[in-house]
Amino acid sequence: MRYTHFKRADLDVSQMALGTWAIGGAGYGETEDSESIRAIRAALDNGVNFIDTARAYGTGHAEKLIGQAIKGYDREKILIATKCGVMVSTIKAIRGEQGHVRDASFANILYECEKSLRALDVDYIDVLYLHWPDFDTPLQETAEAFNTLKKQGKIRFVGVSNFTADQIEELDKYCQVDVIQQPFSMIVKNDVEIMKWAKKKGIDTFTYGALGSGILSGKYRTLPQFGEKDPRSTGFYPYFKEPYFSKVMLLVNELDKIAEEVNRPVNEVTLNWTVRNDFVSSTLCGVRTSEQAKANTSAFDWALTDEQFERINKAIEQYIDFDGSTSKQLRPRSASER
Repeated sequence: MRYTHFKRADLDVSQMALGTWAIGGAGYGETEDSESIRAIRAALDNGVNFIDTARAYGTGHAEKLIGQAIKGYDREKILIATKCGVMVSTIKAIRGEQGHVRDASFANILYECEKSLRALDVDYIDVLYLHWPDFDTPLQETAEAFNTLKKQGKIRFVGVSNFTADQIEELDKYCQVDVIQQPFSMIVKNDVEIMKWAKKKGIDTFTYGALGSGILSGKYRTLPQFGEKDPRSTGFYPYFKEPYFSKVMLLVNELDKIAEEVNRPVNEVTLNWTVRNDFVSSTLCGVRTSEQAKANTSAFDWALTDEQFERINKAIEQYIDFDGSTSKQLRPRSASER
């Protein structure tokens, strides 16, 4: 495993961070809690030292699994991040509907932090993110909540996810923003300038979606059919529909060639390319099984050559003429929440 030194947070972080959206229960198919715990432990045993989760992932279920999985490990050597500010809509739940609301108010952030601490069964959280911008709450009020939690010793660092540069800069006036989390992959690149800007300010970036929910792993060769509630069938990931799917397959064919050269699977080539971009400090990889955890951590035992990196960039430029991002920061709150 390779590590990156984070400037503002002054932490050494594994270049693969463990994502836990799917194990919280998010429509990706059936998950077994026991296997999810084994997957978390497999990632830790293979060098991952950063676990990313959120209250919104199964309304705290992912957090509870993490709390169980880290028993017996040295807590001081494990970095845990969770996210606040996105809550299950009670009214929609009563109606049997899915959906979330954003609430970054002072009271709610303190409330959610307490819930997270209990679910994770820890005394402190290393990074607390604001999951999405809340356009109804002034950022100064949100900052006050973060600063209060830091003074109380309940969180160490502050992060934001899916923010614009202007929003990050505004929040940074009132409390130090240490890390950000943005979508980024070979087919999702609309936040590149934000990440480059953040790097110049000393703010490190976690990226999510490197494997495009599997489409850049080599797993899919024909257009798949997913369950009704699966995010890949709802339009959240537009590249699982035509004409975009076929364009991505042309790119995957080029990744196949490099995978053959290095005698590694396509998913490792994709993850290598992701962290090769100097504005990426660490990339989140979601896993549901111990086998997936081992397969993804193996990607950080080697590196692409300069020539291979540039060949991939040329293929992206040639085949990907669309932006597959779903993180439009100013979109209405009624849209699906990550």
